[in-house]
Amino acid sequence: MSIEVYPDADALAVAVAERLTGRLALLQAGGRRPSVVLTGGSIATETYQHLGSVDLDGAQVDWAGIDFYWGDERFVPGGDADRNDQQAHDAFLARLDVPADRIHATPVDDGALSATEAAESYAADLPDDPFDVVLLGLGPDGHVASLFPGFDQLEETQRRTVEVFDSPKPPPIRISMTFPTLNHADSVWFVVSGEGKADAVARALGDGTVQDTPAVAVRGTTETVWLLDQAAARGVSP
Repeated sequence: MSIEVYPDADALAVAVAERLTGRLALLQAGGRRPSVVLTGGSIATETYQHLGSVDLDGAQVDWAGIDFYWGDERFVPGGDADRNDQQAHDAFLARLDVPADRIHATPVDDGALSATEAAESYAADLPDDPFDVVLLGLGPDGHVASLFPGFDQLEETQRRTVEVFDSPKPPPIRISMTFPTLNHADSVWFVVSGEGKADAVARALGDGTVQDTPAVAVRGTTETVWLLDQAAARGVSP
């Protein structure tokens, strides 16, 4: 595990965009079609807005040759501003002409599927091979994706995705990858900004438990990196 701290949210967003662009270029240069799990939230959206514009000494990324997934999603109608996939679409997917067959969004709430059926449908769309990069945020309560402290979904070991009801953070119904799915990844990058997340970061990197800080249960098979701004890193020991 490694920790990198940046002066502020803007610097963090640029750094993560550069890191992701560089990794994708490297994977594609090696003949791979990368798979990336996206997250939502303000710092993720700011990061996505830099994709396609960072300069990495000529490194090129074929954005149409990457498969994008989401670690969790709000079970609301398509196009709703609360959906993580809509935020990513507005920030970079449309701008970089990522084709629809590379965008693996969770089913929307259009009355056709229940949340449980939507979770099962999304699970069937996930790859068998490990994800190359999983991007994750962190809630002030220590939740990751839509796996919340004390919820039964923390104990799930068989299903790849689960429905979540009564989310402490609205909207109340979510679809989330489970720990086994999030951990089926070469690289896991936590991207966290703001003083309001500092206590949760400290627990996740300190004495937190799965039940009070679910983020402690997520690890990449090759690397786990915490990318923080100084405010979020306030409680982290040097």
